Parts: sequence; C-alpha cells; structure tokens
Amino acid sequence: MKKHNYSAGPCILPQEVFEKSAAAILDFNNSGLSILEISHRSKDFVAVMEEARALVLELLGLQGKGYQALFMHGGASLEFLMVPYNLMKQNGKAAYLDTGTWANNAIKEARFFGEPMVVASSKASNYTFIPKDFAIPVDDDYFHCTSNNTIFGTQMKSFPETAVPMVCDMSSDIFSRTIDFSKFGLIYAGAQKNMGPAGATLVVIKEELLGRTGREIPSMLDYQKHIAAESMYNTPSVFPIYASLLTLQWLKGQGGIAGIEKVNEQKAALLYAEIDRNPLFRGTAAVEDRSIMNATFLLNDESHAPLFDSLWKSAGISGLPGHRSVGGYRASMYNALPLESVELLVAVMKELETKI
Repeated sequence: MKKHNYSAGPCILPQEVFEKSAAAILDFNNSGLSILEISHRSKDFVAVMEEARALVLELLGLQGKGYQALFMHGGASLEFLMVPYNLMKQNGKAAYLDTGTWANNAIKEARFFGEPMVVASSKASNYTFIPKDFAIPVDDDYFHCTSNNTIFGTQMKSFPETAVPMVCDMSSDIFSRTIDFSKFGLIYAGAQKNMGPAGATLVVIKEELLGRTGREIPSMLDYQKHIAAESMYNTPSVFPIYASLLTLQWLKGQGGIAGIEKVNEQKAALLYAEIDRNPLFRGTAAVEDRSIMNATFLLNDESHAPLFDSLWKSAGISGLPGHRSVGGYRASMYNALPLESVELLVAVMKELETKI
C-alpha cells in the first residue's frame, strides 16, 4: 500500500531524490565508489557542494547580493547559539519574537551573550497566534523571529520593517513560499523539513554583518571561518548535502519557489476548508496565522479518536498525530507531499462524518 507521509520531520522527500540517492549509495558518478565513502575533498563532492550552495542563493534570489550559503552541522538548535555568538556585540542586546517552543529555545541560548529582549509573545495563549504591531529597538544588534511554528501550526504571513538586521529560523517553511529574502541578514534552517534528510543545516548570511562583535569566537562556531573554508572547515555531512542538492534541483524543476508555492497553497486551502466545514473537527491556530506547512487540528469529541485513527491508518496515512506537547493532529504538508495525499486525508475526514 502506498504511504502518505505527514511526518513533521524528518519528512517526505521527492521520489526522484530517493531513487537518485539510492543509486549514488551504490555508485556515485560512475566512480565505482559510494557517496557514503568518497572523500569530501574529491572533485566529485566539491562540485556537489559548490552547486548546492549556488543553487540555494539562486532559488532565494540572493545571487550577487553579498550573501554566503553554508551547510553546517548541529541543526537549527546549534544556530540558536551561533547567531548571538556571531552577531551580538559584547554587552549587547537583541530583540526576539516568541512564537513557539523553538523561538523560546533560541531566546534561552541568547542569554549566554547578553540580554535578549522579548518584544512580543503569544505564550500565554499557548502560541495559537503570531503577535503583531510590536516595536523593535533601533539600537539592538539584531531582531530574531521564527517564520513557521511546526508544533502550533502558525506562520508569519509578513515580516516587520526594521532598522536592525533581521534573523529568521526558517527550518520548517524555507523554499515553500515567495518572500523578499533580501530583507534578512541571516536565515537558518535544518534540512529535514523541505530540503533534505536530517544531518545538515543551511545558513544563509549577509557577509557584511560579520566581524563586529568585538569578541573572539571559537573556530567551529565562527561563520567567517566556515565561509573562508567554503563550508568545509571540517568534514561536512556528505550524504545529507548530496540529497539536499537533489531536492533543490527537483524544486527548480517545479518552477522554483513560485511554482511550489501555488501547490502548497492549494493543499493547505483544501485541508483547512474541510477542517472548517466538518463539525467533527476544529483548528487550533488563529485563522489569519494558519501555517500552509503544518495544519494542526483536534476532534471536537475525543471519543471519536479510535475510529478516526483506524480510518487514516487503514488508508495508508502516516505521521498524523500532533506533537506530544499539544496532542490532537498535525498534517505536515511540506513541498514534496503530493496533492493526492491531502485529497485522501480529506476523504477520510468525510468518511468519519458518515460513520458517526
């Protein structure tokens, strides 16, 4: 039976990426060697790294605008630390928007370097909405936000105008919608949502922002060191980066970000329409802030959960339960999830209605 993968991450990837990755594990570029065993300094992999970094900037519309793309280790969680290490001045301060668990974790890490000021938070409402109309001090070193909140199903639909550099954790919606990415001084994202398998982290940074902190930064945590080494300061995550390149190539073939955005909006509109129509379900996020990547919803009567669970599992749907901290259901509709998977979930929700 075909599986319909709604996992929040690591998540679904395009079928052609699986096929090409599998072939490369056996024989990469007709070299007689596996992608898992080649040297990261080999000509073949250097070409992979160079193309991947260039394609990131091309897809984001940042080529020739002073940005560098890096493939790093440690996930977005390490970037919570690296961002203030590289951007917050000694005795400095930064503004943070608290919209969920991961934003809150970023705030905690920033406290090692200064006093991050929370300019707005939706924590008191269990992060069901995105705060708006907040002020960002003009003398802060940067402003940090999280564009999409996987656990709570909210997404920033617009970004503030600010006089300070804007930093954004885009782990769960990068490459999914058209944005003026040049508004950001630094973007970071774990690969395992829209870009590739777990094990690599993307950082896109405007190079002119670096070297201003007045502090000495350990080499492995210094973006400038990684830029100088062309993302190979130490052995990179060879296979995840290769799979990420394949995913970026697939995305370009879909018409780039603008092309996939149309599909993503269609998927989200279909599912949210059923959540709103079906009297058995209700959404958890504020309507104006609903994520097109992660739709979170609940049953109005939990006694229906055993039947609903049996229906979607029998249909070949996987990864639908919500995050353990909030419960309910979460349909993660990342770039590679086909429209037919959403159509099937909607059909199962309608079927439940007929059986109650």
